Amino acid sequence: MRTPVVMTLGMVLTPCGLLLNLVSTLAPGWRLVKGFLDQPVDVVLYQGLWDICREQSSRERECGQPDEWNYFQTQPVQVARGLMITSLATTALGLLLASLGVRCWQDEPHYGLAGLSGVVFFVAGLFSLIPVSWYNHFLSDPDVLSAPSSPVTVQVSYSLVLGYLGSCLLLLGGFSLALSFAPWCEERCRRCRKAPPAGPRRSSISTVYVDWPEPALTPAIKYYSDGQHRPPPTAEHRDTSKLKVGFPMPRPPPKSYTNPMDVLEGEEKKTATSQGGSSSRSTRPCQNSLPCDSDL
Repeated sequence: MRTPVVMTLGMVLTPCGLLLNLVSTLAPGWRLVKGFLDQPVDVVLYQGLWDICREQSSRERECGQPDEWNYFQTQPVQVARGLMITSLATTALGLLLASLGVRCWQDEPHYGLAGLSGVVFFVAGLFSLIPVSWYNHFLSDPDVLSAPSSPVTVQVSYSLVLGYLGSCLLLLGGFSLALSFAPWCEERCRRCRKAPPAGPRRSSISTVYVDWPEPALTPAIKYYSDGQHRPPPTAEHRDTSKLKVGFPMPRPPPKSYTNPMDVLEGEEKKTATSQGGSSSRSTRPCQNSLPCDSDL
């Protein structure tokens, strides 16, 4: 996997900021003082946080000059010493965290650790920007930063400019690395949405679940075996382990059907006709020589 652009940008800017802050802290060039009355015109003093150097065009630079105006005892210089060292240490810690978070030797970076290193770099940039800005604000004030009396000229030197640049690079690099929190937070939110609930889900008050018992309907094929129909099992042989749940459904009364026509009316007429015919035959006299039925 390619390293994200924000991580690459942060890993390029922050080491540059560290290098510039290191040079700004050690180099004696925060303030330039020139125009002394009792010295040659080309004499220039470079004042830093730890040393004072004297430079003349005809000679080489000479460092370790005595502090005649108690420059190192002023409050801006003391605060700048502590904050610049703190900024360097914080930047080194941020580089360690960024190396473990970006981890170019693996396919997937650690977004959370990279974002944390960005926050550390941003704080380191603030630690270096505060003393540089404070020193620059009181640069020409002899009551705060001791300086010889007029007509000397006080100007900004190269170390102060390097401190500004280093602080800005740390702030930009830290902000760029801090953007790595976006994929990390997105991944965390996705895991939280996919994670199962810790306990059983509580049902809504308006939802009622009723477990209706199924009717014990035995299929008819169960009572057919060996080619014969078997009677259904009696109540004694049924399974009594299951409790009967429910209530008997009312059965409708049997319906009776009536025929408006009297079906026996025709039968009575036929019976009467047959009886009448038989009686007439018995009373009729025999007209031939054959014997009658009554004589037989």
